[in-house]
Amino acid sequence: MNHLTRRRFFENSVMAAAAATLPKALDADDAKGKAVSPSEKVTVAILGCGHRGKAHAKSLASLKDCQIAYICDPDLDQADSVANILTKELNYPAPKVVQDLRTIIDDPSVDAIFIATPNHWHSLAGIWAMQAGKDVYVEKPVSHNVVEGRRLVEAARKYNRICQTGTQNRSRSGIVEAVQYMHEGKLGEVKLARSIIYVGRGSIGGPVDTPMPPRLDYNLFAGPAPLDKLTRKNFHYDWHWMWHTGCGEIGNNNVHSIDICRWGLGVTGLGRSVITYGGRLGYEDVGETPNSQIGIFDFGDKVIVSETRGLKTEPYNPEIASQWFFYGTEGIIANTDLYDLDGKLVRPFEGKGVNHFANFLEAVRSRKREDLRAEIEEGHQSSSLCHIANISYRLGAKASVDEIKAGLGKAHANAQAAEDLERTAHYLAAAKVDLDKTPLTLGRVLTVDGNQEKFLNNEDANALLAREYRAPFTLPSESEL
Repeated sequence: MNHLTRRRFFENSVMAAAAATLPKALDADDAKGKAVSPSEKVTVAILGCGHRGKAHAKSLASLKDCQIAYICDPDLDQADSVANILTKELNYPAPKVVQDLRTIIDDPSVDAIFIATPNHWHSLAGIWAMQAGKDVYVEKPVSHNVVEGRRLVEAARKYNRICQTGTQNRSRSGIVEAVQYMHEGKLGEVKLARSIIYVGRGSIGGPVDTPMPPRLDYNLFAGPAPLDKLTRKNFHYDWHWMWHTGCGEIGNNNVHSIDICRWGLGVTGLGRSVITYGGRLGYEDVGETPNSQIGIFDFGDKVIVSETRGLKTEPYNPEIASQWFFYGTEGIIANTDLYDLDGKLVRPFEGKGVNHFANFLEAVRSRKREDLRAEIEEGHQSSSLCHIANISYRLGAKASVDEIKAGLGKAHANAQAAEDLERTAHYLAAAKVDLDKTPLTLGRVLTVDGNQEKFLNNEDANALLAREYRAPFTLPSESEL
């Protein structure tokens, strides 16, 4: 191993001994209070300076065992805004501001990078960084498609890098205890988990000529994606709702709770089948991804149902606010609380949480990926569930509610699928959506080889497991890693 971080922390026997004494988990207060000499600090860079990039900067600035050396964004105004947060609001030493992430990847003084770019850059930036010997923290979803997500995992394994997923709920107080409670069988038999994301977003407008930010390098922003002529009103953030750059709300928000559902149920891989239905309803705009979507993931004896609602709606449960629900024969777990079968609160789970960023830095020092709360393999599997649901949707066709009900029956969807469809139709009616005029899309039922991460007997679906990459921003093949 000739990586700078390993040399810095482990060639010196005294420093190696100090690293071995680190606790297994650092909470936020421990991380903030730890006195670290400048030579021991992990030198880091932040790629992407939108909402999540700002959150990264603020959190990392509070940790004493790292130094933010670079801020990077293709839009230099965005990069400067994060640099100003550090220097002017937090009185932090000024980092270098750069436009091209390759500047950072080529700098051997950088030990780790934090990736908060748009989705279509997540995997490629992570792979390039690990090829350069750097450790990586990558936001969710960790990939734009299934193939590149698997390549990201392969890169972490080949180069023995530490790679953390930004599904920070895995570090939240109480969740580890709640999951352990289920895994010990105390909730009884648990066959159904629900991921609930009701966000109430509005139209993104268009078509209009998208105003380009004055200091933006669009070529660097697009990277592996086509240099499309953009017609959305806002350049930033609304890339989430375009297929070339985003993954829709299921990949933006639902990935968090799908990840918890998968963890709690103890299921791995991509399951046996997926089917989805939904649409971009309630308004007309240039957005491409659905704003309302139900995904049903069949893992044999267990099922995950994800619900996304982007229009005004009543809560899923008026008494229990949660983004995930586990239904056992002995009770219900929602968020970090245990309820009885009648929905009465029994007790909260109060296990100690950790700072997700500090957890990553701890693993950078220990060189043990098992120290990570959200190792990249977990992030890849949860992100890929979002991708295969979107593939089902994109291969679907307009259908009436009755046709969707019949299709769910043929797909052998879970027993409550008809009830979920009825609730969805009621929600859309309350949002003044006429499903006769603007019908839902019924996605294709896709049978999955979950271990091989491909679809059975469906070349159209398999073609959407990857994308075409625009040179020179190309994905290395497995043999090129």
